[in-house]
Amino acid sequence: MQYKRFYYLIELQYLGFRYHGWQKQPDVLTVEHMLGKTLNYVLEGQRFKVIAAGRTDAMVSVNQTYAELFIYEEELDLDTFLTIFNKNLPQDIKCLSIEETTADFNIIQHPKLKEYLYFFCVKEKMHPFCAPLMVNLQEDLDIDLMKKGAILFEGDHDFYSFAFRSNPETQTEGTINICQLIENDIYTANFFPETSYVLKVVGEGFKRQQIRLMMGALIDLGRHKINLKDLENIIDGKNRIKLEHIAQASGLILNSVHLKN
Repeated sequence: MQYKRFYYLIELQYLGFRYHGWQKQPDVLTVEHMLGKTLNYVLEGQRFKVIAAGRTDAMVSVNQTYAELFIYEEELDLDTFLTIFNKNLPQDIKCLSIEETTADFNIIQHPKLKEYLYFFCVKEKMHPFCAPLMVNLQEDLDIDLMKKGAILFEGDHDFYSFAFRSNPETQTEGTINICQLIENDIYTANFFPETSYVLKVVGEGFKRQQIRLMMGALIDLGRHKINLKDLENIIDGKNRIKLEHIAQASGLILNSVHLKN
């Protein structure tokens, strides 16, 4: 028996600190698992499938992204679904919106622009409440040098050195529209350090752990372990330099996903 299928685009945000990333895995808590568990309850066992616009790693948070929701058999009542869905989701996951889409829409292949933010502070020990959103580097980094280094990532590059566990088939060429390191005025709280920083990166697509490898290289630059010329050589993929320093995950936020067209 062939069932009719209905297509929806859901907009999501979540705090990733207690999750082992998006993708469902055995014996660990993931965002996809909690989303599926809630949908199964709300839809009362009705068949469904969810595909994310992209996967996040353990402890990485998302301010705004999309996923496709396929429903079999019965159409959703959108006037009531959003309220019921949010009521039953855990407090660290929220559905921002839902709209109907069509069979020819593909969330994976559809062109999109992603903005990532990496938050960190330096020197003094930060308040423990900051831990889900920010990395504390208790040292005196050369922030001005790191700002100069961040700009070097902008443009078209072969990001071989920033592709985690790539293989010969991995496409490592890409474009970064914006890469800048600035003082943080995006997220604030009364328990945040007086001064904190954010690396802002905007582009169409990123490899697994690419932003964290980029941040690791900038931290090494701020520590004067490498200089600007070294960083230029690392960014030039033909040099085939493999990096080991992956910055901690908890400072990384997928801030927004813009669907083109």
